[in-house]
Amino acid sequence: MLLTKHDARRLEDEEAGLSLVEVMVVVVIIGLLATIITINVLPMLGQANSSTAQTQISQLEQALETYRLRMGRYPSTDEGLEALVTPPADARLATRFPEGGFINNLPTDPWGNDFLYLYPGEHGRFDVWTLGADGREGGEGEDADIGNWTAEQD
Repeated sequence: MLLTKHDARRLEDEEAGLSLVEVMVVVVIIGLLATIITINVLPMLGQANSSTAQTQISQLEQALETYRLRMGRYPSTDEGLEALVTPPADARLATRFPEGGFINNLPTDPWGNDFLYLYPGEHGRFDVWTLGADGREGGEGEDADIGNWTAEQD
């Protein structure tokens, strides 16, 4: 059977590229893979943020203990965690304040919020905590409050 130039060109056009059905199948497969990855990765991200917050709280606890050893007391609630990086106004106490402070800088929690501090604490000598992803008291999962007392309960 002999093909004319027109027939040959039409055959090439039909074989070139993907059909609409093939493109749709590829799009659906990519969508399914994206969904599976999202479902499995997002909870891990929340756990990583909570774990990071616990680590930061532990660092703040250590800095507060060092503060107490050098200054003879914990910072008051009014002084807050800022007392770890800012020398006291009292010249007598300022001589005990280490150059660079008790911690290089005050961290923010993994969600960009400041850590909270209470002395004396309701759960221990002092309380250091974050309100979680939602920035409000209470919550579950990533929105749960994380404090220096929650590590002892886990």
